[in-house]
Amino acid sequence: MPIMGDSQNDGWIFCLAVLLSSTLVYNGKGVIDNDAVEKLHYVTEIAEQIKIRSPSAGADEEEEVEDSEFVCFFPSFVWAVRDFTLELVINGKKVTEDEYLDFALQLKKGLTKKVSEYNLPRECIRRYFPSRKCFVFPSPTSSENMTHLESLQEQDLAPGFLEATDHFCEYIFVKSDVKKLKGGRRVTGKMLGQLAQIYVDTISSGNVACLDNAVVTLANLENQAAVEEALQVYKNGMKEVKFPVSVYDFTIKHQKSRSLATFKFMERSFEDNKGEYLKKLVEAINVYCVTLMNENEMTSEKKCRELLKDLSHDMIERLKNGEYIKCGGYEVYSSDRDAIITKYHREPDKGVMAEAVLNEFFNERGPEANSILQADKKLTENDRKIQEEKEKAALLEQKHREEEEKQTESHQMMQAEKERMEEIMRQMQEKINKEMEEQLEEMHRALDSKLREQEALLKKGFKEKAEHIEEERKNLEEQHEEKNDFKNTAYKMCCDVAKGVLANGLQMQIMKMCGYTNLSSSPAADDLLTVFIKTVGQKVYQTFQEASPKD
Repeated sequence: MPIMGDSQNDGWIFCLAVLLSSTLVYNGKGVIDNDAVEKLHYVTEIAEQIKIRSPSAGADEEEEVEDSEFVCFFPSFVWAVRDFTLELVINGKKVTEDEYLDFALQLKKGLTKKVSEYNLPRECIRRYFPSRKCFVFPSPTSSENMTHLESLQEQDLAPGFLEATDHFCEYIFVKSDVKKLKGGRRVTGKMLGQLAQIYVDTISSGNVACLDNAVVTLANLENQAAVEEALQVYKNGMKEVKFPVSVYDFTIKHQKSRSLATFKFMERSFEDNKGEYLKKLVEAINVYCVTLMNENEMTSEKKCRELLKDLSHDMIERLKNGEYIKCGGYEVYSSDRDAIITKYHREPDKGVMAEAVLNEFFNERGPEANSILQADKKLTENDRKIQEEKEKAALLEQKHREEEEKQTESHQMMQAEKERMEEIMRQMQEKINKEMEEQLEEMHRALDSKLREQEALLKKGFKEKAEHIEEERKNLEEQHEEKNDFKNTAYKMCCDVAKGVLANGLQMQIMKMCGYTNLSSSPAADDLLTVFIKTVGQKVYQTFQEASPKD
């Protein structure tokens, strides 16, 4: 349990404030002098309390490099000075609040220990935070009213204090940036709570807070939640489907629902660089889709069986009564059976099992049809052979119709999946572009800060320190160029994700539709997989080349 006033705990609280805020407001009183700056000694300990990357064998060598990168991820710094009684005048010249802060943070020349101790907190503030701002607040009211400040009305407060407060609030609420993670991801309220818990748990366990580790942990939590939320979006969309439905209607609804689900996932997920959680979503959707397809088949099969049972009721009764076992009976039987099939075909909304159930009906009626045929004395032996051939032809035709329906259904499914995969790739492309823009914006902010600091040091004659800043700036520019050169990586990632998603999703559904036990035996699916990855992957690569920054 943290103890108020404990220096170490105060340091960790300051550390948490830096990690969790987009704008850090330091509340001081009176003036910004050397004592006030020294009270902010926590800033000199940050390099020991916060790491950007996970500790490694070469951590000591990387420490100085990490120290220079804090400016990329740290919040803006605001020093609020309460009960300010001085005039904003330096060397007889009026200055702004920001110039007053800059003057207080000026460095001294020299190499003595005393100068180094004086400069250290100032250097940290100047180097770590991308921007600095100052607000000074005069006393809110007269000394007589200070004892009951909480009961005062707004009109009892000093006009100068109200003006300073309005100025401060406008900056914080309007101009202050939204909290972002390393990499530029905006933080929601829920994510901020999770992030706070991650950092508190890390600090409580005695470990050093690490930005990369926190992002990974938070990303895993958010991405898993994104999968569950997106899956629910898909399920809600598919609730509108009333079984039985045709493959075409089912595919249209499936495609629309999955598009909405994927959009929801893309909207919430981040740092899913290998597409692991996208694959989880696709797999979960496909498992649920197959469940729905099974339900659709069972509903269709039940409806078709009941329909044929009703339609063939009279014929079955006539069979039981032996009405077809007579001279000319086969012709009557064939006429009745054909009438049943005609009525069956006219019945709408039978679903995906219509031809399969009808084929089964043909097979079941085969023995009885043959018995009636053999018993029909009206037919000659030659007539019987002709009718037997007709029966076989009818069975083959029905089997062909069933296979043809399967092929049509599989083609519809494959085409829909191909279109859907292109949509996923498009959404992935947009997401990657957006994340790259956020990262580049983050880098530009850091580079601008380094450039301003370098120019300020040169003006004050700190050539050596300015050269050190120049080295830091060059390192950041190299990282900037690396982030720009992402085309090959993006292409490979898109192809890998496309292959994984297609393998997990398309194969599963085509197997279901076509009846394959192993999709590797399906040339059509293999061909689709190869062509899709090649064509869509190259298209994404080409788009990235055109969209990537050139500077």
